[in-house]
Amino acid sequence: MTTFDYDLFVIGGGSGGVRAARIASGEHGAKVAMAEEFRMGGTCVIRGCVPKKLMVFAAGHGAAIDDAAAYGWQVEKGRFDWSKFRAMMDAELNRLESIYTRNAEAAGVTIYHQRATVADPHTVRLADGREVTARHILIATGGTPFVPDAYADTGAMTSNEIFLMDQMPGSMLVIGGGFIACEMAGIMQGLGAQVTLMYRGAQILRGFDDDLQEHVAAALVSQGLNLEVNTDLTKLERLEDGRFRATCTQGRVREYDSVLFATGRRANTDGLGLAEAGVTLGKGGEVVVDAYSQTNIPSIFAVGDVTDRIQLTPVAIREGHAFADTVFGGTPVKPDHTMVASAVFTRPEAGTVGLTEEQASAEGPVEIYMASFNPMQSSFIKAESKALMKLVVCAETRRVKGCHIVAPGAGELIQLAGVALKMGATKDDFDATTAVHPTMSEELVLLRTPTRSVAKTG
Repeated sequence: MTTFDYDLFVIGGGSGGVRAARIASGEHGAKVAMAEEFRMGGTCVIRGCVPKKLMVFAAGHGAAIDDAAAYGWQVEKGRFDWSKFRAMMDAELNRLESIYTRNAEAAGVTIYHQRATVADPHTVRLADGREVTARHILIATGGTPFVPDAYADTGAMTSNEIFLMDQMPGSMLVIGGGFIACEMAGIMQGLGAQVTLMYRGAQILRGFDDDLQEHVAAALVSQGLNLEVNTDLTKLERLEDGRFRATCTQGRVREYDSVLFATGRRANTDGLGLAEAGVTLGKGGEVVVDAYSQTNIPSIFAVGDVTDRIQLTPVAIREGHAFADTVFGGTPVKPDHTMVASAVFTRPEAGTVGLTEEQASAEGPVEIYMASFNPMQSSFIKAESKALMKLVVCAETRRVKGCHIVAPGAGELIQLAGVALKMGATKDDFDATTAVHPTMSEELVLLRTPTRSVAKTG
């Protein structure tokens, strides 16, 4: 019988990899090692969800000060101190990183703080030259943002570097239209920068529900952000003073203090040795896996963003846990990728779960229940901050197939809506639920008349 150094070797110390390692070692008794070349915690903790959300909080306080004044408070609004905020954010990330490391080690995981690559289906090569063997190898290296090749040498930022800025820019150009682009554009606008969001498509947040897209776009514009759709960058120059000169497809030439590319993420597989080991990769470099996160090489598995299934931290965690239970717990578990709720942390936030109107109508006829209104909190002070509540309902079964919310706290609201939709709630269940008054969310159970009916389009 072949003897290995470890039962499991995990490459990548992010959320999915750490969960898999902890469960395999702490609950199932496997001998586990992990390698992380940067910082424990991965994208979410170090350069994604956590620092982003802290910046969302910071950006929201500017508008809150204005609202407080409108409510009668005597306030004096100063400028945002980036250096003070960044020091606090760095300290928090250091704290969280140490917790990730401590929890993994407490579960019995050996951590190598260096890069690791795959030498063969059972061998991992460390950056210091050592090779270790493992019965199973788990790839959990996540995704990485990028600057398009044409602009790679200009010094433009990605979402990795924005948390490391030395100072707040006075102006910023954000390229992209996905949730990262929209969030970062809104954050920087809220912190005091003049922001242009440039997207080559017809509308931001492609893939989200159409009404949600329109609502978020209008909110960004109302906050002073310059939104330019059907527009792309054609030239970007770095000036002697460190600023940027950008030329777009509309012929406009403008200068900005900084430029952020948020044009997508790539699977972080370059140089890992996967193809050489025989692992099948997709056209974007993603690791191709089956329903149990196993590659075509039986000993090699992958979870999280590196597989390009659903790029969300909680999904990676579920996949990592399911992998550990399947391989080491004796209980085959397929991670469930249906009815996954998510949020876009613009101002106001957007939350979504289930199918869009377009997706649902492709399956059969649907009824749309929707309300757009100015919540009490903002209408009282004559501020324009509309909320959106939308339910997509199967016309035949009455099952709610999609819920889409744009409102303050939508990220919190959609979590609870996700529970209802996951359980198969019908529109009649929503109707039978007593409203909580006065709240915004009561609109979800007070939508009695369809806004429109849509015939099957597929």
